[in-house]
Amino acid sequence: MIGDIELLVEACPQARFIGITGTNGKSTTTALVGHILREAGYRAQVGGNLGPPALAFDPPEPGDIVVLELSSYQLDLTRHASFDIAVWLNLSPDHLDRHGGMDGYIDAKRRIFRDRRGDGTTQIAIIGIDDEHSRATYDRIAGRDRWTAIPVSVTRSLDYGVFVADGILYDALLGAADICDLTAIPTLPGRHNWQNAAAAYAVARAIGIAPDSIAAALATYPGLPHRMEQVAVIGTVRYVNDSKATNVEAAARALACYDAIYWIAGGQAKGEGLDGIRPWAPRIRRAFLIGEAEAAFAAALDGLVPVSRCGDLAAATRAAHAMAQKEGPAGAAVLLSPACASFDQWKNFEQRGDRFRALVRDIAEGGR
Repeated sequence: MIGDIELLVEACPQARFIGITGTNGKSTTTALVGHILREAGYRAQVGGNLGPPALAFDPPEPGDIVVLELSSYQLDLTRHASFDIAVWLNLSPDHLDRHGGMDGYIDAKRRIFRDRRGDGTTQIAIIGIDDEHSRATYDRIAGRDRWTAIPVSVTRSLDYGVFVADGILYDALLGAADICDLTAIPTLPGRHNWQNAAAAYAVARAIGIAPDSIAAALATYPGLPHRMEQVAVIGTVRYVNDSKATNVEAAARALACYDAIYWIAGGQAKGEGLDGIRPWAPRIRRAFLIGEAEAAFAAALDGLVPVSRCGDLAAATRAAHAMAQKEGPAGAAVLLSPACASFDQWKNFEQRGDRFRALVRDIAEGGR
């Protein structure tokens, strides 16, 4: 069996293809790359696992760029598809039931680095190196013929590559130059979004866009729904829709962004446990738990953070709102970052996020 990505790449040899994968951050990075390309005047279509499916694109003209978010499921259904620029952001356990374990998951992801058939053109690999599996992948690809590998990091300075230090984006591809202050961009909060921005910057540089133009485009990025989306500010409290955080690592990245958190979590758990959120537990004022994972999460958080078992999203949102408004600490956020899939109570994470947004807006308008 093959999938739509394979058919698209096979049918459109005249286009340039950018493939983007990773356990977390794929959608934001894909949208960000598309935004930068369009701001720089390139003809680009964006989709795949995000937005329009591959076979719904307009037929690309010669030289057009197609930017694809690629899940492990989609990569697993490719046999020959290859990419001019392949982006690997990060890797942590996810979808292991589908792939038969971690090795199968990694193998599926690494299909993004398939050599192009029939010609000797150089392909570019942009790889985040801030986790063990990703560093091993970088070492593996950097040693292959026909590939130019560019490392990206938000945890260390690099002699070569693109990195972020204290929120400042640096280009170390040709010397070392500071590009922009990512902390000043409200739609890219937190270190995980800095990784997304650094990877998108590396893609744009590989295409040939000037650093100043990339920095200007980053500053105007509008953000994506359900991904650290600030829905409202009521009093001094932010209300943040991060429904796309369907695993523990994604939720941990969101928890790292705020100082006083009223955390709405739960849903259909992926069997990961909650060890990944322990470093951020002191920031959590209370966890408001919902869905199938409610009991398991309550047990895992016992003695770590205070817990309210709420059952459903409406009850959790109202309870979190009431406590946040009563306590009102500086930097407070009511954060929906479930660390779970949505399928126990919702059709998908978008529906869950839409409901949270509606609940917050109803509260803001004084309704119930």
